[in-house]
Amino acid sequence: MERVAFKMYLNEGQKEEYKKRHNELWPELHQLLKDAGISEYSIFLDEETNILFAFQKLSGTGSSQDLGKTEVVQKWWAYMSDIMKSNPDNSPISKPLDEVFYME
Repeated sequence: MERVAFKMYLNEGQKEEYKKRHNELWPELHQLLKDAGISEYSIFLDEETNILFAFQKLSGTGSSQDLGKTEVVQKWWAYMSDIMKSNPDNSPISKPLDEVFYME
């Protein structure tokens, strides 16, 4: 099982809207993530910087960041683009993070 982490950037003042949208995660997106082997997907917010820290476990061949060619992910990106820093294709601007410590 691989673990990956990455950061994204929330627009100021959008914490509650971000939480609301994720609490109402579309069933078809949830199923796509599960089918891709993604589990234990958590997102944390550093309110001082508006940086989102995401963590997920992978049993498949790629992370959620690799599902961008699917229609449901493209629709999700468009839906989220007004509250996050996004690329021209609406994908969230994200940076992979290197694991420097792990304790089981």
